[in-house]
Amino acid sequence: MPAVKFVALPLDTVRALQAGGTDFNGQLPERRISDGDGVPCRLTLRTVPAGEPYLILSYRPFPAPQPYAEAGPIFLHADSQDRWPEGDAIPPALGSPRYIVRGYGADDRIVYGTGQIVDTPAIPAKASEMLDDERIAYLHVRSASNNCYQCRIERA
Repeated sequence: MPAVKFVALPLDTVRALQAGGTDFNGQLPERRISDGDGVPCRLTLRTVPAGEPYLILSYRPFPAPQPYAEAGPIFLHADSQDRWPEGDAIPPALGSPRYIVRGYGADDRIVYGTGQIVDTPAIPAKASEMLDDERIAYLHVRSASNNCYQCRIERA
């Protein structure tokens, strides 16, 4: 079974958004203040602390548009300089009891039959099992209730 690593958004993408760049819909991100509950940053993979600013924006975690390239809402800390250190530890932002874990091929398309709802503590083991399948290049972790993109999992 391969070792896995949780991967946050690319730093250059986040810096451009924090500096006032437009999102994947061509819109400026909305700026809000966190109440400390339910605002998982896709860069730090931690919840944005109460009283700190965050951005709401549309993100497409794929390199190019195509039929499987879903875009949707995400949150980013508006000022954070720290990117989640890649490793097999479950990021603190994954605070829900379960998530969808879905496999994608090297062509960035869903590998049919791989999407599963997984209890959060079991994600690393399930991800390792899924990445044992050579058809799968990487995984997405998505909200089990809203399908929002959380992070990516790759072979370590």
